[in-house]
Amino acid sequence: MTTLVIVESPTKARTIRNYLPSGYQVEASMGHIRDLPQSASEIPEAVKGEKWAQLGVNVEADFEPIYVVPKDKKKVVKQLKDALKNAEELVLATDEDREGESISWHLLQVLKPKVPCKRMVFHEITQEAIRDALQNCRDIDDQLVHAQETRRILDRLVGYTLSPLLWKKIAWGLSAGRVQSVSVRLLVHRERQRRAFRQGSYWDLKALLDQDNTPFESKLITLAGTKIATGSDFDANTGQIIEGRTVRLLNEAEARDLQARLTDKTWTVTDLEERPVTRKPAPPFTTSTLQQEANRKLSLSARDTMRTAQNLYEQGYITYMRTDSVHLSAQAIAAARSCVEQMYGQQYLSPKPRQYSTKSKAAQEAHEAIRPAGSTFRTPRDTGLSGRELQLYELIWKRTVASQMADSRQTHITVDLDVEDAGFRSTGKRIDFPGYLRAYVEGSDDPDAALEDQEVVLPALAVGDHPECKNLEAIGHETQPPGRYTEASLVKTLESEGIGRPSTYASIIGTIIDRGYAQMQKKTLIPTFTAFAVTSLLEKHFPDLVDTSFTAKMEQTLDEISTGEAEWLPYLEKFYRGDKGLETQVREREDQIDPNEARSIELENLDVKVRIGKFGPYIEAENGEGSVTASIPQDLTPSELDAAQVEVILKQKTQGPEKLGLHPETGEPIYLLIGSYGPYVQLGEVSEENKKPKRMSLPKGVNMEDVTLDMALGLLSLPRTLGVHPATGGKVQAGLGRFGPYVVHNQGKEGKDYRSLKKGDDVLTISMDRALEILSEPKKSKGGSRSKSKTPLKELGEHPEDKEPVNVYEGPYGTYIKHGKTNAGIPDDQSVEDITLEKALELLAAKKSSSRSKKSSKSSKSSKSSKSSKSRKSTTK
Repeated sequence: MTTLVIVESPTKARTIRNYLPSGYQVEASMGHIRDLPQSASEIPEAVKGEKWAQLGVNVEADFEPIYVVPKDKKKVVKQLKDALKNAEELVLATDEDREGESISWHLLQVLKPKVPCKRMVFHEITQEAIRDALQNCRDIDDQLVHAQETRRILDRLVGYTLSPLLWKKIAWGLSAGRVQSVSVRLLVHRERQRRAFRQGSYWDLKALLDQDNTPFESKLITLAGTKIATGSDFDANTGQIIEGRTVRLLNEAEARDLQARLTDKTWTVTDLEERPVTRKPAPPFTTSTLQQEANRKLSLSARDTMRTAQNLYEQGYITYMRTDSVHLSAQAIAAARSCVEQMYGQQYLSPKPRQYSTKSKAAQEAHEAIRPAGSTFRTPRDTGLSGRELQLYELIWKRTVASQMADSRQTHITVDLDVEDAGFRSTGKRIDFPGYLRAYVEGSDDPDAALEDQEVVLPALAVGDHPECKNLEAIGHETQPPGRYTEASLVKTLESEGIGRPSTYASIIGTIIDRGYAQMQKKTLIPTFTAFAVTSLLEKHFPDLVDTSFTAKMEQTLDEISTGEAEWLPYLEKFYRGDKGLETQVREREDQIDPNEARSIELENLDVKVRIGKFGPYIEAENGEGSVTASIPQDLTPSELDAAQVEVILKQKTQGPEKLGLHPETGEPIYLLIGSYGPYVQLGEVSEENKKPKRMSLPKGVNMEDVTLDMALGLLSLPRTLGVHPATGGKVQAGLGRFGPYVVHNQGKEGKDYRSLKKGDDVLTISMDRALEILSEPKKSKGGSRSKSKTPLKELGEHPEDKEPVNVYEGPYGTYIKHGKTNAGIPDDQSVEDITLEKALELLAAKKSSSRSKKSSKSSKSSKSSKSSKSRKSTTK
């Protein structure tokens, strides 16, 4: 007989198995084995006729959830039940947070063990932690389970009540969510601010001074005793100086006159101040701060950060990655301080161990911050990790070690200078002792380079000195609109506002992008027309549900329910069924919402109407004979739709495309058009004989007004053959594809070898020598490794037939499952976290079946064609 241990994933199972005594069997539940129904087909027959059945929650009977075992989990449940038959004890070893507690509770409800059952929790997967957890098992915490269940029910009520309304009033497939909709509103609100922004301009002077052969800069701050206007003095909505500000606004003429007047005049140091500053290291990572920093420094999305951290945790490299706590155990502090002593020396160690306290009132998810696992920390180079996993581990290692290092001691220097009636100021920074900056600098991947950047050297100056002015220039400035949200800044805002749980931010941001509410451009989240329409509807008819303070109060109440300070049933009753409850609001307001109005978007500074249609957003404008409509390109966002863009789109619809000229060889016209995916050039017209004329999209960064006939001819000539490869004789070409400009080497039977062009390379002019140079460079994987082997995003386990690994990878066309030579794409509506071995086997089987069907179809067509041919020949005879 054995002890059966159940964890969530095969990776975690393999790791934990190494640390358990003999006689322990470890199996994976593949996440939740039970949940609320995800589709109509999963609703039990007994309740299908109930009006609340689609919710999966009996709102008429104390909000009782209807739990079902999904089809893809039935085999997992059977395997676990079979394993339990031979066990004399059951140990539930799922994650230590609310979600993990809930998984264990559902396992207990479904498996109904007749043997003793214990709950085992641990914060890291090391031998010491696992052995210690075995000695300190407990019962399932019903309060944690209940807190998770209440949150799950609330999210279901919001999503499943509002989403159908959005389908009816705006477009099919849209979704609303308790945290998702507030997040989308934040993006839309920022974009509205950017559209309403009015640019202001101002001028100032910058001098290059020299004292004892040491150059330094100085900037104009006052003129005749009045402060010079800077960007912070402007009203973003008017582009004018904020009312009540006493500042001097310089225009270009005044700045240049002042420049001329001060040239060759004497500069005098009038004041000098040195101010000592001490900077302390940042606390170790929480879920939120890890997502923010990984986005800033590694350009990882919140979703990719959590995937990678999950892999590191399950392999035993880091502690549990879903936590609000910045606390470090005594063991972790000792390990970090040991690293500091060994790598940097005693002088870089903080005098006393540092312990950090969590500011968030709702922090309860785990006992410790995210840190390297174990009582001694493996250095990044000793882990054997590579690519993305190595980068993230190194980030966690540095942040943890730096938290136990000495303060950085700096001196900030301010020097004021006068030249006639103008006041200038120079600022400097001297690092007296780097302290923790030797190991970790926020916002930089290179501590040594960042350390140099931190220091701004000024010469030795004293009041009364007369430095020499080497250069004085007048500089114009324009105020900038509020910056868009990045994933890092959105996560930071959500956490600071108390909205949602940090452990859910990755999936929420992923959903916002997947559902078409935002596009990711240059690391920023740009809301789409759909986001504007949905936000406007919710703001007008359900304002509380997209109000940050209301949502934060809801989050606080959920936390109070988890601690017993609030009752869950009265809260759900009031929220959903009360006089002003969600069900009541939807029932009363559904008929009041005009679909035409809901699908219309009001954008500042535009006279035309923008609407959401069946095939996407479009413009509706009045002309002399009525109204005209024109589709908006899919890649065009509300931020980019201005009067000029509208004019181009409408002109193409009413007057036809712009004709650039004729092809010199064929005489066919060449047009410049805007399509669903942006601007492109086209050779010839669409006709019965030429249904698909050759087209080529404009390269990124090329504006329509810059396109000439010669450029269009070059684009339409792509791909260009540059020559033959000297080593293989294979053709080398340059072209423009989905991922931008590229060069390709046709290697015959070995396939094609692609490389993206580098910055500065032009697909229309690149030479054969330059193409060969690019092709000779090793391919670079997304994780930063130059190895040809890929690191899986997720290891699912072994295929039951041949015991070969089944893994999830990331490719150029999205995420996919790989088993041997079979690749199966992951559906758009599912994330990597949702994919289990069972689900993967279904997708792989479907892919193989589809491939066989295609081959059979081709074979059948070939056979029919052959028979038909023979029949025709016979008839002819």
